[in-house]
Amino acid sequence: MNWIVACGLKREADLIRRSGAFHIVAGGGDSARLEAELDDMAEMFPAVILSSGIAGALDPALKVGDVVLDGDSAAVEKLRAILPEAVVGAVAGRDVMTPTVAGKRALRAETGALAVDMESHVAARVAVRRGLPFAAVRVISDSADEALPPAAQIGMKPDGSVALGAVLASLARNPAQLPALIRTGRHAGLAFRTLGRVHHALGRSGIFGLDLGEFALDVA
Repeated sequence: MNWIVACGLKREADLIRRSGAFHIVAGGGDSARLEAELDDMAEMFPAVILSSGIAGALDPALKVGDVVLDGDSAAVEKLRAILPEAVVGAVAGRDVMTPTVAGKRALRAETGALAVDMESHVAARVAVRRGLPFAAVRVISDSADEALPPAAQIGMKPDGSVALGAVLASLARNPAQLPALIRTGRHAGLAFRTLGRVHHALGRSGIFGLDLGEFALDVA
């Protein structure tokens, strides 16, 4: 058995694929397409649906590079056995970025979530609809008190690759954002390296080969 993994960026997908995960969908910020592709894949290959990649912190205690786990208790328990340093708590999903500090604070107050991304809510929705287990493994890329510069907010193509032209155009229009953009890139690099180590550990553990029956769904 192989898990179905939802992510946002092509770089995330490439790192995840090295762990042995095979069914991977990179949404590229298009939640409707991500949901449709996940739903089709879940119909053909029923499996645990995992949301994985980088995320923004909502909890001020989280640092860049920290790992957050969320999802059904059985799946989270197995993940935490492999990733004992990870923090367990809710990951909020949104169809658009949450780039400002004020937006992060408001979302934290509204949901109590530890982190935010653009795929976990979609993956969880498909899992519920298909009666499949769900989990999220997310690495913090920007802290709760860190705002994303404009260039970082438009830097993703629909296929999840980097829209370099859009980034450079934004930078040309607003050169003052360069220090923040450099910081964002440095923090993202740390998060990607952590994501790679996380999936290396998951791949070595053999968790992606476990039978679906190993993950009993939570009963409300």
